[in-house]
Amino acid sequence: MFLTLSQVALGGAVGACLRYLTSVGSMRMFGPGFPIGTVVVNVVGSFLMGVLVVVLAKKGGEHMAPLLMTGLLGGFTTFSAFSLDALTLWERGQGGLAFAYVAGSVILSLGAIAAGLFMARNLI
Repeated sequence: MFLTLSQVALGGAVGACLRYLTSVGSMRMFGPGFPIGTVVVNVVGSFLMGVLVVVLAKKGGEHMAPLLMTGLLGGFTTFSAFSLDALTLWERGQGGLAFAYVAGSVILSLGAIAAGLFMARNLI
C-alpha cells in the first residue's frame, strides 16, 4: 500500500508541476483573457489517458496505473480549475464565452480520449 501511495504522490507532484508550467506558458503566449491552459491540460490529459488505458492493458503495465493515471494525469488535469474558470467567465458577464469554454472543453476532451484509445488500439 505504501508503494502505491508513493507512486500516486510522485506522479501527482510531477503532474501538478506540468499543469502549472502549461498554464503559465499558455498565459504568456495567449494572455489572461481565456483559460486556454486548462483546456490544453484537460484535452492533452484525456488523450494520454486513452493511450495509457490501452498501452498498460496490452503491455501488462497495470502496476504503473497508480503512478501514471491516478498520479501523473490526475495531477495534470483538473476539473476544479475548469469549474472555477467557467464560473469566473460567467460572473464577469461573459456567458457566451463561459458556455463555449464548457462545451469546447468537454467535447474536445471526449474527442481526445476517443482519439487516444483509437490510436493506441491501432498502433499497439
